[in-house]
Formats: sequence, structure tokens, C-alpha cells
Amino acid sequence: MAIAKIVGLETEYGIHVTDPEGDPTNGSSQLINAYVQDIAGRVDWDFDDEHPGQDARGFREASGVPVIETHLVNTVLTNGARYYVDHAHPEYSTPECSTVLELLAADRAGELILQRSMDAVRRFLKSGEQIIIYKNNSDGKGNSYGCHENYLVARSLDFKDLAAQFTIHLVTRQVFTGAGKIGCEEPDSQRRGFEITQRADFFEERIGLETTMNRPIINTRDEPHAEADEYRRLHVITGDANLSEVATLLKVGTSAVLLMMIEDGALAGGDLYLRDPVRAMHDVSHDLSLRTPLELESGRSASAIDLQYDLFERAQTYARQRGLEALGPPEIGELVLSRWEHVLDGLSRDPASLRRELDWVAKYEIMHAYCERHNCDFDDPRIAALDLQYHDLRSQRSLFARLGMEKLLAPEVIESAVTNAPLTTRAYFRGECLKRFGRDVVSANWDSIVVDVGSDPLQRIPMMDPLRGTAAHVATLLDSCDSVKTLIARLNE
Repeated sequence: MAIAKIVGLETEYGIHVTDPEGDPTNGSSQLINAYVQDIAGRVDWDFDDEHPGQDARGFREASGVPVIETHLVNTVLTNGARYYVDHAHPEYSTPECSTVLELLAADRAGELILQRSMDAVRRFLKSGEQIIIYKNNSDGKGNSYGCHENYLVARSLDFKDLAAQFTIHLVTRQVFTGAGKIGCEEPDSQRRGFEITQRADFFEERIGLETTMNRPIINTRDEPHAEADEYRRLHVITGDANLSEVATLLKVGTSAVLLMMIEDGALAGGDLYLRDPVRAMHDVSHDLSLRTPLELESGRSASAIDLQYDLFERAQTYARQRGLEALGPPEIGELVLSRWEHVLDGLSRDPASLRRELDWVAKYEIMHAYCERHNCDFDDPRIAALDLQYHDLRSQRSLFARLGMEKLLAPEVIESAVTNAPLTTRAYFRGECLKRFGRDVVSANWDSIVVDVGSDPLQRIPMMDPLRGTAAHVATLLDSCDSVKTLIARLNE
């Protein structure tokens, strides 16, 4: 049986420091420090279990892997999230979530945290200077920064099978996950104008460990942040950073369904392998008609929409036969499948009908209307400015905020997720320990917390199972403890 799909997002935000003497790395540090000092308090990240060079193919890479920048600000929030400087960007990593709606709330909470960080940092800047944050993936100058997804999968699943069967979804799901972009950044390409995704141009390999160069469609980083004998964390780096709630729901929800099917052997066999996935990745992103045929290893061709319909129909059959319990309550699976079908139908008939649901469609429609009104084309610098403005997190400047995009969550749900962790994963225990015993928490990471109990040595509390440490599991225990020392004693009973 497929295991519960615990999910998370890691979003690197675009940053612009208006001070000509400033730089994005220091600006990111200022931004995060201003937030955690004024609003959230400060607990540092524990780097003991960081092994970014561990490869799912069975070896550890000695060089060329991401550098762990332990000297930069790196903190844990009471909602269970990680907020830190990654290279030259502020990054917000959501807490572990057990449903896609929990994750959507945590992701939207991240946007509020970045907005409040911009407000908090203003008093430390020179008069008239700003630090501006964008939720996008490209600076338009050949540099890309990621929005990475994480999925809990069974260690028993053969990684080669997973990679082979999941690739077709990552390539074709772009038709609803794309955030849209002006200007091709594919090396040596003559393509111009608008494309569906921000990230596709930057992928050059089928499979590999890198995340910042020679980017692969299937990333092989093997850091489970959990019991390694039981779990694997699939690290997906192909997706765009979405502002649309519908796009985020589908990006994560459909991928989780496909991974469940792969675990249960429901995708094995069939006509599911692309002849050249990297080329197909680029072609789908640049195909506004959504009809370009993609060559399959079998010799036949099909469009991204056709292949997505194929995957959707298989998912429907799987849901009828086995259920989607690994996604959470039944209504979660029903929501993902119904939205998946609705969006595919809309893209097939008239993509413009989804202008309130999908980022790339909303952005294209407003840019196209601007070009019509001002008699210009997509190469006009004003269009590039609109592109960036769509992703601006300043409420008074955000183009996205003016478009009336469909919302799936109530504002109070998102507001709660700014300070409160999900109740249904170990993030609850992490967040509550910071709230209740913050002065005694020395550091934390995904799978442990280090606490100071006074005269004794520092104590590490392991949290190796993402499904333990939930409110149902530990809320009563935490309520019975008036200090971290008592908590340790109770845990050792």
C-alpha cells in the first residue's frame, strides 16, 4: 500500500535591494533578522544531519553539491517552518504537511511572512531605500532560483522505477503549474516572447544530483530527514513558484497521486516514456497551443494535454479501485481529481477560461490585453515590467493581487498558519516546543530538537517519524509539562 504522502515546499524568493551599495545576500540576512527579532523570536537551525551530497543511486558526491552556508542566518519558526538565507535569496521552507490544503496554507503563510519581513526591515534601511521581494523563479538574466517540492515515499520503492515513471508527469504538468514568463533563457535558443513556465529553460539533464547547474528533471538527493530504512524524501526541483492557489493545489496534489500509484505498481508498463524528456520539457513550456506532439519511446506521439488526460484517467481508475487515503480525508482526493479534470477540460477548450485559476493564463491574458491596447508586442520593455510586477509581494504593487484570482482558503486559515504548525505531523511538536520552551531550545531541524535542561548536558530529542509528534500524539503530554526538563523526563519514562 502507498504510504501517507507527507509534503512540503521550499521557496527561494527573488530579492531586489534598492541601495546601490547593498547586495542580495546581506539584504536577505537583514530581511530575516528583522522578522525574527521583532516578531517570531530566534531559534537557530541545527546542521548536524545535513548531507546534500548523498545520492539516491547509492553513493555520496564529494564535490559539485550545494554548499551549506552555516554562517548565514538560518532559523526555525513557531509554525514549524525554516526561514533562512540560501545563497543570495531568502528561503522559506514550509513545515511538513499531511494534506495539500495544509501545505497550501503553510505556503501562503510564507508569503505573509515575507511581506511582514519587508515591513520590519524598513526601519533599518537608509531613507528611501527598500528591500523588495518577488515570488518568482528567474531574474531574466540567465539566473534561476527554485521552488522545490518534497514528498514522502517508501524506501522499498526502486528509485529507477520511480524516476522512469514519474518523469512524464513532471514534463507535462507544466500546462497547469507554469507561472508564465517573458523571454527565453534556454542556452543558444532563438525562441522569443511568452512561455508557460519560469523554470523549464534551465533543465539540461534527465537525472542527477545538482540543483543550481546542469539541473536534472529527476533530482537524486537522498536526505530523508526521517528513518532512512523506511522512508525516502523525493526532492522535486522542476516546479514554478505559484501565487495561484489552484496551481499549487494541482502541482502538489496530482504529483502525490502519481507517486501513490507508482508505489502501488499502478503505473508500471504502458506508453509512459518520453524519447527525449529534456527537449520535451522545453517544448511544452514554449507551446502556447498546448498541441505540440511529444515523441514517446514507443514511437507514437502525443501532446502534453493528451498525456495528462491519460495520467488523469489512470488516477481515476486507481482511486476507484484502491482509494486515495494516503492523501488524507476523502474530500482531499476528491478535490484534487475534480480540479485536475476541470483544468484539463478548460485547457483543451479555451485556456482563457482559466484566467482566474492558473498563473500562466492570468499573466498571458493581461499581457495580451496590454499589447492590444498599446499596439506593442511581447518584446516591449513594459511587458517585462508587467511580468515582474505580477510576482511583487508588496500589496500595493502586486499585479496578481488585483486580478481577483480564485481563493481556496479563508484568510483566517492562512493567518493561523503564520504562527501555528499543522496538527497532523511532527511539525506540531517542533512548533509547540518553540512556543512553550523557546528560551530553552538551542537549535532544531526537521528530525530533532536540541534543548538545554540546565546543569545537565544538552539533550537531543529525536523526531525520526514524520507521522509522530502530532497534536493527537503529544498535545496532552505537552500540556502536562511546565518546563523542558519535565518534558525530557516524561519522554524518558
